[in-house]
Amino acid sequence: MKAVVLYESLYGNTEAVARAIAEGLGPVGEVTLARFGDAQETAAGEADLVVLGGPTHGWGMTKPASRKRSNAEGYAAGAREWLERSHHAEGKMATAFDTRFGKPRWLTGSAALRIARRLKRDGYRLVLPPESFFVLHTEGPLRDGEVDRARAWGAELARRARND
Repeated sequence: MKAVVLYESLYGNTEAVARAIAEGLGPVGEVTLARFGDAQETAAGEADLVVLGGPTHGWGMTKPASRKRSNAEGYAAGAREWLERSHHAEGKMATAFDTRFGKPRWLTGSAALRIARRLKRDGYRLVLPPESFFVLHTEGPLRDGEVDRARAWGAELARRARND
């Protein structure tokens, strides 16, 4: 089985979560980890399992303007743009994750929830519900234990995908 973990990250927190998820997914088979916009992003078309993630900005997915922050490396494409140009994927397995503040979702919003809704609308089958991983401040760091939790979530995702 082939899996791809595509992510966007301003301060490195979401990247750390994506790497841990990819490590947890290891037993599933071939796992590709890439930022949106990288050449490896095309691996998503060949993947049996697509995992998309990014930080929560303004209660949802990032926008070009929200990706330009001081003290951070901006980037042109994220989950929003990938989903806008993705093709219908009837039955292909997928899920989503985000990083956000550890407060109730109704206060912070969730990029993962928005990504997952779009994946479902595009015909993907969610293997696990969307998951949030928590940062302490806008620039991080991640809350203690979040990298380990992301690795365990990736392992559970691998188990579910193999049994699906």
